[in-house]
Amino acid sequence: MSASLGDRIKAWLQYPLPHHLISRGTHRLTRIRHTGLKHWFITAFAGHFGVDMSEAADPDFASYVHFNAFFTRALKPGARPLASGTRDVACPVDGAVSQIGAIEAGRVIQAKGQSFTALELLGGDAKAALPFEHGQFTTLYLSPRDYHRIHMPLDGTLTRMIHVPGRLFSVNPPTTRAVPRLFARNERVACLFDTPAGPMALVMVGALNVASIETVWAGEVTPPQRPRVQAWDYKGEIQLAKGAEAGRFNMGSTVILLFGKDRIRWEESYQPASPVRMGRKLATLI
Repeated sequence: MSASLGDRIKAWLQYPLPHHLISRGTHRLTRIRHTGLKHWFITAFAGHFGVDMSEAADPDFASYVHFNAFFTRALKPGARPLASGTRDVACPVDGAVSQIGAIEAGRVIQAKGQSFTALELLGGDAKAALPFEHGQFTTLYLSPRDYHRIHMPLDGTLTRMIHVPGRLFSVNPPTTRAVPRLFARNERVACLFDTPAGPMALVMVGALNVASIETVWAGEVTPPQRPRVQAWDYKGEIQLAKGAEAGRFNMGSTVILLFGKDRIRWEESYQPASPVRMGRKLATLI
């Protein structure tokens, strides 16, 4: 589906907004510990978005110290069975497929008529982008009601983490259809791994009100804001098993996965708008 006039109007209204100022305010708001305020915020949010607390490790709203603790809540053991086949690629998140398919001439499809390059997505790092030139990608959108921890699709050894500063447009479907190169414009954290499928990029894209992105090895990566692209190299000291938590969104957004050429084959049942669950089989190693 291409962008409608309504999509464009919603997107245009976001351009003049002070994205980072709004998100810093959200960061503070979601960490208020006042019992009455945080309880009202949590219950109102859960009711509005239909959050299923039966899956939560702790289903008691009152037990969460602030809204962000509720938003990044853990699930009960066994709530997300992991695709256990040796050639299975597990879905890293709950949410829905935004796009899925091949990277053609280095370009990743965002929506009908919209695309960006893997090089742009990875902050201009040509060495990091090269393995994905003719590879495969999927973009997974996390709605407010979803579980917001991000897990490993495969066993992986971290080689590089790249923080790319940028705007914080909403990443909901209307804005994705209307804002050119959206995922290459928004602030993001790209994590590069060596895996049984070869190089893999797991990119966590920020959005309006996504007040921070964190990883299990570095903690909160954003904020603080940085004026330019910054990268950290790792020498094999960070190894994560398939299904292990890799990071989380403190407020929700989008994850993009990149694989190299002839490395994986997506499950045919997944198409744009297909729901996904963390741990389910997303692809097969070739």
